[in-house]
Amino acid sequence: MTYVIAEPCVDIKDKACIEECPVDCIYEGTRMLYIHPDECVDCGACEPVCPVESIYYEDDLPEQWRGYSQINADFFAELGSPGGSSKIGATDNDPVAVKTLESKAGL
Repeated sequence: MTYVIAEPCVDIKDKACIEECPVDCIYEGTRMLYIHPDECVDCGACEPVCPVESIYYEDDLPEQWRGYSQINADFFAELGSPGGSSKIGATDNDPVAVKTLESKAGL
C-alpha cells in the first residue's frame, strides 16, 4: 500500500508535501502531484501538511476519489521509477483522466 493524492490537488499543487517528503517520491505533473507507489516509504509525513486534504493512505481514499489510486499508478506507467522527483522536475505526464478534468478555476 501507499499514499495517494486525489482530486483536491488538481490545479492547486501547493507543494508543501514535496518539501516534507523524506524520500523525494512526490512528482509534479501539469495539473497535480503524484506519489510514486514503489518509492513511497509510507511514513505519512506528507498527509498532514496538505492544505487541501488531498493525500490519503490508499485504503482510506474516500469513495468519490477511489479512481485516483489508478490515476497515480497511470502517471508512472510511462515515467517508470526515476529514483526521485528532484532528478526530473515537473513533467507533462498527467493521465488523460486528469488532463480532461474540468478546471476548478471557475468555482
